[in-house]
Amino acid sequence: MSYIDGMVAAVPNENREIYIEHAKEMAAVFKENGAIEVVDAWGDEVPDGSVTSFPMAVNKKPGETVVLSWIMWPSKEVRDAGWQSSMDDPRMHPDANPMPFDGKRLIYGGFDIVAKT
Repeated sequence: MSYIDGMVAAVPNENREIYIEHAKEMAAVFKENGAIEVVDAWGDEVPDGSVTSFPMAVNKKPGETVVLSWIMWPSKEVRDAGWQSSMDDPRMHPDANPMPFDGKRLIYGGFDIVAKT
């Protein structure tokens, strides 16, 4: 069964184009290492919550937008090998392609797909 890596972050609005280029470069590396699909989405309707919300989860500040990204892999095994190869790739090094957002507020997780319609 396929495997998903999911990420949520807050990106300064002024870094939108930089983020898009960063995401394209990262996607190329992940795809070279076995990813089936890489999706990056810029928040459009992401409401603030009173108990939980995407903005609260990433400590969104004024002038930032929540982004949602995921990487689909054919299996967890391919993901584990592909992730390690991707992290070892010099293009992933922060000096080569720095994150255009505060990585300390990035939420990340790996997920087994249990249903896909």
